[in-house]
Amino acid sequence: MQLSSDDNDLERTESLFKQPGAIFDEKQWTFLKQRYRLTSREVQVAILICQGYDNDHIAEILGIQQGTVKTHVRNVYRRIRVKNKISLLLKFLGDINKVQARDQEMENRKTISEVAPEPQVIGTELPKKI
Repeated sequence: MQLSSDDNDLERTESLFKQPGAIFDEKQWTFLKQRYRLTSREVQVAILICQGYDNDHIAEILGIQQGTVKTHVRNVYRRIRVKNKISLLLKFLGDINKVQARDQEMENRKTISEVAPEPQVIGTELPKKI
């Protein structure tokens, strides 16, 4: 599978989500792209890193030079503030887990508020005069 650099970056990136060994889904990668302000090419490189590919294979898959891959990897590390591929993956996993935990907590609160009965105040009525 060789990808060239043109206007179809989105299609190429989407095809990477379907690769065997994909850890994150499209929604999660979109979150990571926005959080760290990654370019489309940097996301492609990060996806392949997280799937366990080395720089030589990333270059072959993306149809770019090994030196270009090295530059993209360095830029991704700089943006994410990590020093190696394992740290990159762990950072991404931590970010995704935090978001999922927050989303789950919000969903639980929503469910509780839908199920919980309205609080009733007892003994607030005044006795009727005869």
